[in-house]
Amino acid sequence: MHHLSKNNDDEVLTMTTDYEKKLVSVGTLKKGDTIILDGAPCRVTDTATSRPGKHGHAKVNLTAVGMLDGKKRQTVMPGHDRVEAPIVEKKNAQVLSISGNTANVMDTETYETFDMDIPEELRAEVKDGVEILYWVLMGAKVMKQVK
Repeated sequence: MHHLSKNNDDEVLTMTTDYEKKLVSVGTLKKGDTIILDGAPCRVTDTATSRPGKHGHAKVNLTAVGMLDGKKRQTVMPGHDRVEAPIVEKKNAQVLSISGNTANVMDTETYETFDMDIPEELRAEVKDGVEILYWVLMGAKVMKQVK
């Protein structure tokens, strides 16, 4: 059982053993937000709200792309529903070496070294010695940009 701690009406923070997440109202989501759909972290690529008649609830048509699997997901939910959003930690690392589409990097704060996939859009820029920004979400590390 999860214990919820409320800090205001819009956000309910929850803690689980797997990863940190919070609940956000579907109606407040914007393009570029990170949410969890089907248990996967996704970046919202499009939202469309349809408002039915006088007494109906607004429906939100959500399109999002998986950050780890690149899969496109679509869903329609009432605007007052809540979805989970992963708590994202933004960190910096230095690229030590590259092998194929994998970079061996060192966190610039903790000096921990680990391998990361290089996203397709960054492959031209990621070189030995460059500093990158990466996100830690849901226990996974995702390379976001070259600094």
